[in-house]
Amino acid sequence: MIRVQEQPFDPAAELAAFTAGRTDVGGTAVFLGRVRDRDGDLVIRAMTLEHYPGMTERMLERLEGEARRRWPLLDVLVIHRVGRMTPGEPIVLVATAAAHRRAAFEACEFLVDWLKTRAPFWKFEETPAGGRWVEARASDDEAAARWERPAAE
Repeated sequence: MIRVQEQPFDPAAELAAFTAGRTDVGGTAVFLGRVRDRDGDLVIRAMTLEHYPGMTERMLERLEGEARRRWPLLDVLVIHRVGRMTPGEPIVLVATAAAHRRAAFEACEFLVDWLKTRAPFWKFEETPAGGRWVEARASDDEAAARWERPAAE
């Protein structure tokens, strides 16, 4: 399931709903991304995430489909916030469920790496010195590049 939304979400409630009644799942891997209050020495007062509605959801659905193709997943949940958020607020929740932990771990990491580099989101940070658009990081591209080759079956 993919959701892109402005509303805050409760990670614990979302995870409880995701796993409710699932006796077929042996492993669930979860990543929760939150707004930081600083980037190095720079204080972050707030962050705004912008996106292209429709296009963003389609890309996230493609990423989910690729994860399901590579790993034997039983379920996937991606919730991604857009709009203005303050430090400590959840931005993204990625959960993967599989019969065994390795598939859940790897698929979750893959989704997070590719969300960072392929999903059409733009970050604007509010700092004491003013606002700034956040540039892509080479380290994110390097992390995503290792998934360019298909996973071993």
